[in-house]
Formats: sequence, structure tokens, C-alpha cells
Amino acid sequence: MPRFERIIEAILFQSRWTLAPFYLGLAFCLLLMLFHFGRELLHFVVKMPTATESDVILGILSLIDLTFTANLVLIVIFSGYENFVSKFEAGGYTRPDWMTKVDFGGLKQKLMTSIVAISAIQVLKAFMNIEQSGGSPDHVKLAWLVGIHVLFLGSLLAVVIADRISEPAKSAGKE
Repeated sequence: MPRFERIIEAILFQSRWTLAPFYLGLAFCLLLMLFHFGRELLHFVVKMPTATESDVILGILSLIDLTFTANLVLIVIFSGYENFVSKFEAGGYTRPDWMTKVDFGGLKQKLMTSIVAISAIQVLKAFMNIEQSGGSPDHVKLAWLVGIHVLFLGSLLAVVIADRISEPAKSAGKE
């Protein structure tokens, strides 16, 4: 029975590598996002000579939104791979400081913070577009955007509170 148990455990342990293609797929998505970012930047630069102040702010917010989303994908790739698959071997490269400091609780907080920031940008863009639409604002759409943003804020707050509550338990377990 112990030999059979070791075989099962070895298979289960090695199954973590099935996550590697997910992270490679996310890395490919970063390249796709880079292409989209370049296209948005080019569109923004071309419109700049005739752009209004609102156009400039909306263009910059769109680029920031894409950047936050790319950061979010990168955090998921690095932290997920390190936490669930294998440790990165830097190979002469300097590792970013956050890679050594982000545990699963920190990853949750970073993810939620990025989602809240992305949501806030979407809400701000919607409010900025009211001026450009010329007509009456879509109150239902705005209400949904604000409601979803408040939901994300509440979720972030819940994650932070849960992590703070569990910190004394973690500290007591280490001692």
C-alpha cells in the first residue's frame, strides 16, 4: 500500500504542471494587450491636435486602464506560477521586490485593488462621456457602473478585513 500511495502522491504533485499552459496563455494575452495598447496610443496621438480636454483625459484613462489590466495579468502569472507550480529561478536577473513579498493573501489584495482601480476608471470614463454624448445621460448604465464599483470596493474591504482578522492566527502559529 505505501508504494501505491507514493505513486498517487507523485502523480498529484506533478499535476501542478498542468497550470503552466494557463500561465503561458496569459503571457500571450500580454502580447495581445501590448498590440491593443499600441493601437490605442497611435489613435490617441493622431487625435491629439484636434482633441478637447475631455478627449485627452479619456484617451489617457483608456491607456491607464489597459496598463492596470496588464499589471493585473502579470501579477497573476508571477504569483500564480510561484505559489502553485514552481519557484522562478532568476537566472542572473533581479527579481522584482514584490515577487518575494506577495503571499496568497497579498495576491488577493493586489488583485482586488487592481480590479477596483479598473472599475473606478470605467466609472470616471462614463461620467466624462456624458459631456460628449450631448444628449441625456444613460442613468441606468451609470447606476450599474457605480453599483458594481461599490460592490468591488465592498469586496476589497471584506478581503482586507478577513486578512487582518487572520493575521493574529498566523502570527500565533509561527511562535
